[in-house]
Amino acid sequence: AMAGGLEPHLEALQRELGGHDPAVLSVLLALLVVVVTLLIWRFVQGRRSSRKAVLLLGLCDAGKTLLFARLLTGKYRDTQTSITDSSAVYRVSNDKSTSVTLIDLPGHESLRLQFLERFKAAARAIVFVVDSVAFQREVKDVAEFLYQVLIDSTVLQNAPALVVACNKQDVTMAKSAKLIQQQLEKELNTLRVTRSAAPTSLDGSGTGGPAQLGKKGKDFDFSQLPMKVEFVECSARGSKGEEGDADFEDLKKWLAKIA
Repeated sequence: AMAGGLEPHLEALQRELGGHDPAVLSVLLALLVVVVTLLIWRFVQGRRSSRKAVLLLGLCDAGKTLLFARLLTGKYRDTQTSITDSSAVYRVSNDKSTSVTLIDLPGHESLRLQFLERFKAAARAIVFVVDSVAFQREVKDVAEFLYQVLIDSTVLQNAPALVVACNKQDVTMAKSAKLIQQQLEKELNTLRVTRSAAPTSLDGSGTGGPAQLGKKGKDFDFSQLPMKVEFVECSARGSKGEEGDADFEDLKKWLAKIA
């Protein structure tokens, strides 16, 4: 559409400079292309900078709400299962002028996708919180939700940075981030195979486009996605429980990097 809108101007320029040196005309056209490219680049960057939300996603009881509270206040608080979203401005510690909007979304199965639908277009980044203690039991449910996030057309187009926050690392039985990554890749690969064999994609388009995760013919791994995916270990509760501090330095560093 942009190119079509420029055609009359280019034709007028050619008529205006018809009697001039072709080399001069080539230089002017080259400059025009550079200007248009810069305008497009600024437009794309502007769209990205307008996305200031960091979404906290995950299953119920993964620890999203406590993590949300700890990031904002540093203090422990008792939480209960969220049935609506909560949002607040989070200022990056190493630069008080830099901030993002943290949005804690409900993890209940009947609510999580409708809240994702509401906020996904504003997402600069996604923090996908996993209960590292219950992970072995919940791996299929975790993978199912993450799969739905990753094949969403808006998420694929905007490609927000994504971190899988492996929470509750203060508990002895917690699984490591490395093991969680390996298991999720395996489960997502299985989901991809079964879903791509279905006659229609999840959004009902029938094209199968969004349902194809990663690279066809290769086992799935996170490096195949359009967005950068990282894994960090953290504990919103902290090793000293309610009286101590949370242990989430790697997550805070990640937030500072994407802000």
